[in-house]
Amino acid sequence: MYNIEDISNSNIIFYYLLQKGEISEENERELYRMYSENESIMNLVKRQGENFDCNVEKYSGVIYIIPNEDNDFLGYSKAELKKELCKSNSNQKDYYLSQFLILTLLVEFYGSQGRSSKSRDFLKSGQLLNIISDRLKEAVEKENLEEIQDKTGIAYTNILERWEALRSTDKQTKSKTTKEGFIYTILSFLENQGLINYIEVDDMITTTPKLDNFMDGNILNRNNYERVAKALGGSEHEQN
Repeated sequence: MYNIEDISNSNIIFYYLLQKGEISEENERELYRMYSENESIMNLVKRQGENFDCNVEKYSGVIYIIPNEDNDFLGYSKAELKKELCKSNSNQKDYYLSQFLILTLLVEFYGSQGRSSKSRDFLKSGQLLNIISDRLKEAVEKENLEEIQDKTGIAYTNILERWEALRSTDKQTKSKTTKEGFIYTILSFLENQGLINYIEVDDMITTTPKLDNFMDGNILNRNNYERVAKALGGSEHEQN
């Protein structure tokens, strides 16, 4: 049995999470302590999260609300994400290219076997562009390409075809018809989600504590590759 005060306080905390996405010990000390120091309130908030098809987790002094992969209410549906990341007349290849770009970015930042999985402090978008090109070309040149695509669920051939169809330019551009503009769109989206910082004038990408905490506590430590792959687009064999 829960008392009325605990139920009321859990509702306040969960509503705040729905509004802001997180509660930090630094900025919302009262709500943070209420959640952390009262097991009944914590259980009530977590149960509300389950009812809303999401998880409530605490990492390094911050409480987060994390929508499940199929949660189109608090998260993005595939159609909504495609609209955000790709040009208006895009197809499935554009969408999967955007997901490959995000996964590549994560791999570049998080690959350490130490206390933290983070392996670098920054990355330039120009570097990311070259890394994407190299990885796609290396993949399609492998003798066991079909086996690799079946095992990973990543259609490298189709993704490389779409990548090479994008123009390249030395000028700064936000056009989604160019490689540079395509990357800019992805980086802007991730920045708006509070996952990275992109300093355009320096062409510098850094990750935020939110992404660092999520990768260490929710993804890499649990070895949830299949869950991440599903969250970032599902089966890559689907074509259009």
